Amino acid sequence: MTDFPIYLDHSATTPVDPEVLEAMNPFFTISFGNPAALYSVGMDAKSGVETARAAVARALNASPDEIVFTSGGTESDNSALWGVAMANVGRPRHLITTKIEHHAVLEPMETLAQNGCEVDIVPVEPDGRIDPAEIRRRLRKDTLLVSVMHANNEIGTIQPIMEIGGICREAGVLFHTDAVQSFGKLPIDVRACNIDLLSVSAHKLYGPKGIGALYIRRGTRLARFQEGGEQERGRRGGTLNVPGIVGLGKAVMLALDRMDSESCRLEALREKFFGQLCARIDGIHITGSRSHRMANNIHFCVEGVDAEPVLLSLDMAGICGSAGSACTSGSTEPSHVLTAIGLPRSIARGALRLTMGRCTTWGSLEATLDALESAITALRRLSTEH
Repeated sequence: MTDFPIYLDHSATTPVDPEVLEAMNPFFTISFGNPAALYSVGMDAKSGVETARAAVARALNASPDEIVFTSGGTESDNSALWGVAMANVGRPRHLITTKIEHHAVLEPMETLAQNGCEVDIVPVEPDGRIDPAEIRRRLRKDTLLVSVMHANNEIGTIQPIMEIGGICREAGVLFHTDAVQSFGKLPIDVRACNIDLLSVSAHKLYGPKGIGALYIRRGTRLARFQEGGEQERGRRGGTLNVPGIVGLGKAVMLALDRMDSESCRLEALREKFFGQLCARIDGIHITGSRSHRMANNIHFCVEGVDAEPVLLSLDMAGICGSAGSACTSGSTEPSHVLTAIGLPRSIARGALRLTMGRCTTWGSLEATLDALESAITALRRLSTEH
């Protein structure tokens, strides 16, 4: 057992950076006012909000008035999809998405399909990549929106959003991308990629939980997604989560400063880990693309074992990992992402996702390899004895 947890589940959530917490603190106690108020305490709060809005916009090459704060990635995804659909009630509504999207996209799409929309769900290649030509082939005259995530939350595959955005712009179709996993880790230029709507969340990049943002390209028709006030230029009513917004803004600034160096560091660790893993343990299947992959993502399947007892063994050794998306933990069925890339159930049941972060070192990964080898060897021996 290690003296402290080795945390390898950064795609589920991240610890709040001390600098982020420091930036947030005054807005709980000193500059606590409502940003809609005209007196000084309220104006201080509003200044904090607008500084954060400018930081998010700058990270995307957007304008501050195109950023709307939300409660997180799920709300941003839902608001983008429902907002477009409800702004076009009374006309044919065709939507396109993919089989490997987060449930925050797939479930609203299912509900929209039950409420008069027609939804096309595009398959993916065995490495989890979308073929942009398949998006082009499925576009129709009544297509309103294409939604393709930037990077997959389970296998880490990065999608060709620039090509897809170009196809959508050429056809006059709105393009939404869920960038929850990639924002602050990969460069994103909404102008160059022809993105109309983009979702982000703070707690994936060392910011607080319960805050996110939706980029809405100026001029995009989108129905109001929360009634009850004129906040956020009438897009989303309700008192703003000022400390959370300030935390998101600070987290974005820190992430941009560290993006290039951290990406290179984590990619080197990932490739070294994969090499050692395959050398030390038989029956390893690395999932997802190796060349188009989030730097911090280590996703693989182990033949002949179930993920749950491996994760319990890791936890006993002080190591935190996961079997996939935190939003589907507890499910006994194989991940929809692994099913979509064609993995048989017998292999998919041994899926493990280890996602690195700023605190990850090679020493912590070596300890993880030791624990994995020990756990998998013991489980395989137990299965042969029975």
